[in-house]
Amino acid sequence: MAAAMAARSALLKYLRVPVKPSLPSGPPLPSFGLALRRFSEEVRGSFLDKSEVTDRVVTVVKNFQKVDPSKVTTSAHFQNDLGLDSLDTVEIVMALEEEFGFEIPDNEADKINTIELAVDFIASHPQAK
Repeated sequence: MAAAMAARSALLKYLRVPVKPSLPSGPPLPSFGLALRRFSEEVRGSFLDKSEVTDRVVTVVKNFQKVDPSKVTTSAHFQNDLGLDSLDTVEIVMALEEEFGFEIPDNEADKINTIELAVDFIASHPQAK
């Protein structure tokens, strides 16, 4: 196995494949050297429906052991309305990460303190499943 890896490494070291950069069709790129970032329709169309995200976020919050489900609304604030502390909020965000299958960066997670903010962030994130 090690010999095969060494042979592969040696071969790749000397193998050169010319690559032609392909430019997207459309308007010409700006002449000052900046490239336009384009997303395919497939990527743009992969966001989750906001009503589906809302339903799933509300369900996650209602199922959190320290939350009174009758107090959960789409505009509920985690601390003011649901009585959660900062550690509870972190646990809710972790549960949302698990529900939607992607990691929410810490700097964004710190901003999520209402159900609405959670829904807006998740619905606009392309990795949410």
